[in-house]
Amino acid sequence: MSEFAPICIYLVIGPLVSLIPLGVPFPFASNSSIYPEKLSANECGFDPSGDAKSRFDIRFYPVPILFIIPDPKVTFSFPWAVPPKKIDLFGSWSMMAFLLILTIGSLYEWKMFTIENLWVLKKDLEKKDKHEAILNRAFPED
Repeated sequence: MSEFAPICIYLVIGPLVSLIPLGVPFPFASNSSIYPEKLSANECGFDPSGDAKSRFDIRFYPVPILFIIPDPKVTFSFPWAVPPKKIDLFGSWSMMAFLLILTIGSLYEWKMFTIENLWVLKKDLEKKDKHEAILNRAFPED
């Protein structure tokens, strides 16, 4: 039994460490709120009880795009943490291929003015004709 003691201790202390912080706010929480709006969900400025099929405004798209794009970069950068003497020829070439693909993608993004379009769309949302010109330049219809 002594060899399983650390596992048993871990199985007892682990849930306690995660459940205690969940229960700490309840004694201090108030059941009534002066402002009932504070009890409703906040959905980035949208009415959370509206139609689920409503269209999102274009100003909300740059934020998730800026978070999604770096994820593969971080994931595929992990092989660079290996000491160079431990990497064989295949590992070196695969990292160079990743950098080549990353460079081509960055150059394409730069050529299409994607980053500038995101900031212009964010700053000048009220100027619809400017947005249409930018979108037509980025996504030509012909």
